[in-house]
This record gives sequence, structure tokens and C-alpha cells, in this order.
Amino acid sequence: MAERIMQHLPDYYRVIEDFKELDHTETIELDLLQGAVNQLFNDQFVMTSNLQAIRRREQMLGIQADANTEPLEFRKRRILNRYQTKPPFTVRYLQQQLDRLVGPGMTIVSVDVQNFVLYVTTNIETASVFREVQRTIGTVKPANMVYQQNTSIEEKIGVEEKISRREITWNYKLGSWKLGQKPFASLGPEVPVE
Repeated sequence: MAERIMQHLPDYYRVIEDFKELDHTETIELDLLQGAVNQLFNDQFVMTSNLQAIRRREQMLGIQADANTEPLEFRKRRILNRYQTKPPFTVRYLQQQLDRLVGPGMTIVSVDVQNFVLYVTTNIETASVFREVQRTIGTVKPANMVYQQNTSIEEKIGVEEKISRREITWNYKLGSWKLGQKPFASLGPEVPVE
């Protein structure tokens, strides 16, 4: 622990026990004060804020955060997202915002200009992130456009096809069918077609 008071006093005070104790006590207080000032400075910026400052900002923005399911990093990104959704908006801006919020490559934004439809394809697994994406799109989307949410799946799906045929034997001719005696037609066995 550095001497924070004694270094500013004349040398003859260094031998007095009261001043040594005063220096020790004041150094602890000044270190705590410096830590509080540093934290106050860090709280001015969202990404370096502590939990208390994040809660205060969420309250100011009207965000109902769930501390049990939402990590602090996501809560910071959500606050930044709320601060950064200011006009003018473009498709590129929306894509950048969603990439910052969800992660690069997790969303694709496209627009059908002729039909006034905004398509957003996402691969999101967390409900709180999905709600924030919905809110961001609702804020950014022009009133004359329809929003269409598409969901993408990261998994691969395999498709396989088989063709088979059956012979049909007609048991009656038109007009001679007697209800319940035999089926109208009988199906033969299924034979795969190569």
C-alpha cells in the first residue's frame, strides 16, 4: 500500500506515530474513494457498467429483465440496442442491429419491394432474444410494410423417395355394385419400381 498522505508532508512528520497511522487510515479511505470514482466512470458506459447500473438503465427504459434466465452480457446488448434504434432506418442498419443483438449470421433480412414485405429469417433458441428481435423489428419497420418472420433450422434434413405400384382389380361394373358384399376395388401387393 503506497503512502498517499505522507508523500505530501515534510520529512519530520514521518517519524511521528500519529501521522503514520493517519497516513495508513487515509490511504485505505482514498483507495476506496478511487475505486468508487472508477466505478462511477465505468457506469457511464453500458458495456462496462456493473449490475446495479444495468438495473437502473433497465428501469429507465421500462425493460422487465429476468436475472435468472438472461445473462448480464445479453442485458447490456439489449440496452445498447434500445439506445441505438433511432431513425433513419435502412435494411443494412436493421441487419447490423440484429447481428449485434443475436450474433453474426444468425439473421437474414430481405425486402420484397413490390409487395411491401419485410422478411427476417432467424435461428434463435432463446425466448428473451427472440422477444428483443421482435421489438427491434417493430421499432425499425416502416408502417407501410408487412413483417414476415421465417425460422431457419441449423440441422440438416434428409429426404428419401421410393416409388411403388399396386394393381387394382375392379370387382363390379358401373351400376352393378351391391353394397357390403365386396369392396368396389381390391388392391394387389405393393411392388417397388426401380
